[in-house]
Amino acid sequence: MSDLTAPGLLTFVAHQRPVLPSGDYSISAKQKVSLDTEAFTANRTFTVAGERFALPPAEIRAVFPPDGSLGDHTSVLPHVILERSSLPWERRPGGPDDVARPWLVLLLFSDEEIPERTTVAIGELATGSAYIPAPVLETHDAAGDQVNVIDVPRALLAGLMPGLADLAYLAHVRRAGTDTAVVIGTRLPPAGTSSTVHLVSVEGRYGPGGFDLGPDTPDAKVRLVTLASWRFACVTEDQTFAHLAKALADQGRPFRLPDSGEPAADAFLRQGYVPVRHALRQGGRTVSWYRGPFVTGPAPAPAPAVLRTPDQLLRFYTDAGMFDTGYAAAWQLGRLITLQHTAAATALYGWKRRRAQDLKRADPTGLPLAVPHIDTDVPPSVQALFDDLARLRGVPLRYLVPDDRLLPVETVRFLQLDPAWVAALIDGAYSIGRITRADADEDLHDPPSVNLVQITGALIRSDLVAGYPDLLVDGYADAAGTTQLVAMPAQRLSDTVLLCLFEGELARLDLHQRPEALHFAVEPATGGVGKTLRNGTTVGALPLNLHGTVPISALAAEMAAALGTAVDSAAFAVQMIETAERVSFLRTGS
Repeated sequence: MSDLTAPGLLTFVAHQRPVLPSGDYSISAKQKVSLDTEAFTANRTFTVAGERFALPPAEIRAVFPPDGSLGDHTSVLPHVILERSSLPWERRPGGPDDVARPWLVLLLFSDEEIPERTTVAIGELATGSAYIPAPVLETHDAAGDQVNVIDVPRALLAGLMPGLADLAYLAHVRRAGTDTAVVIGTRLPPAGTSSTVHLVSVEGRYGPGGFDLGPDTPDAKVRLVTLASWRFACVTEDQTFAHLAKALADQGRPFRLPDSGEPAADAFLRQGYVPVRHALRQGGRTVSWYRGPFVTGPAPAPAPAVLRTPDQLLRFYTDAGMFDTGYAAAWQLGRLITLQHTAAATALYGWKRRRAQDLKRADPTGLPLAVPHIDTDVPPSVQALFDDLARLRGVPLRYLVPDDRLLPVETVRFLQLDPAWVAALIDGAYSIGRITRADADEDLHDPPSVNLVQITGALIRSDLVAGYPDLLVDGYADAAGTTQLVAMPAQRLSDTVLLCLFEGELARLDLHQRPEALHFAVEPATGGVGKTLRNGTTVGALPLNLHGTVPISALAAEMAAALGTAVDSAAFAVQMIETAERVSFLRTGS
């Protein structure tokens, strides 16, 4: 068993057999009190009941390609990462026991091949028309337990199921802080269609000649127990991670509408304003300017203000003959969001009443009776709401991007947060229970505790957001990427829009996939596929079968010949692995 370290501080181990395989065990204990007298004897039995016919979802850490993703995966072998590192070797697939082979296999089916998944009782597994040997039930198994199965045409399965020699290379242990097991498939996804991958059990199904397909009769089918499945689409190159990410640059345009040719209007447009319909309080209708929380230039500092109506934040520009509704809309939105959170609004109102009562008894020491303590701490639900609003969590997309033209399809826009807009949003939320002028004065002297630090970030609108749900975003204060900024959790505002915010001045934005996106890939070669090894040697040109299955054991043999050393599943994984792609964007002027 080899223990090899690959780039990225990952360690690969060929296999990890459990200390006790699944099954029934007995223990006998004897105690002698003299040389020829046996005084005490005890016999006990126990069962190691590992997974067999079902796999808890929590046992699966990740899959690749990601479930529901889009991309050009035609050169990628699918894989699944399992939480328990010994799981693939806890049972035996059959064949000689001197080689560690997994009992779990990944099978990939194209759209027109997908078998129907059904549920049957364990005791009825072998009673249908599809072939499967009747399982020998263990102590913990019950004939009535339900299992998921797929019935695959025998001719199709013969081209998909790996050979006995291939099995030894199809599972390994990955160590990166914690140990996980990885099971690799053998079939390349066909282009231009969706694929479904099933993790199936092959316990006891292999013999010296390979997988037991059963009788070769017309329309014969083979039944398999399926433990998990996922689905993804394999599309053209323009849907790959790198292609979609690089297409986002869009010449680094700012978050604003283009000039209209009218100087008075262009002065607003250059500050990120957009014209919106405005219903006046008196019933009239007009068109006013609106700007959300994002600015592309210097942001004004928030002025301390405690308001009773949003109209106090309306601005009227006489030269343009139009209102600026941005801060008024933010204040009103904050109030509406708080009212929507009934528990937080009730807690806020109750806290203000307790605070007012506490202020009225400024000196309780002269009272004849002991005065009970009044809790004037801000309720946790209220503080959590303020913190969320300070990071724009829960703010509707239309308030953030009031015009689709601000964020065209397949673009990224760098921006910074306007602290005055956020302050208006929070004050609107804080206004619950603010009725009299005295209430406003109390709120002014006891403002919400929210740290309005400089926040910058980016808005991304792309199929990348929908196609790569595990997309990761890093921000740096310098173009070299040496000083990483504190990131707030990225917010998925819609299926294709992602908001990424960071504390500090953003200079560089990196998009990449999770470490689990390290995947196993081959390269096209004349007459088949090959692989460029870590030492620069290219091996392969191995033909695929009609179903696009890679001859794993033959590829491993060529690796061993080129490397001059034995290749097991760990060494095979090291040579096959490809790193997750990363694309960096530099903010203009950084």
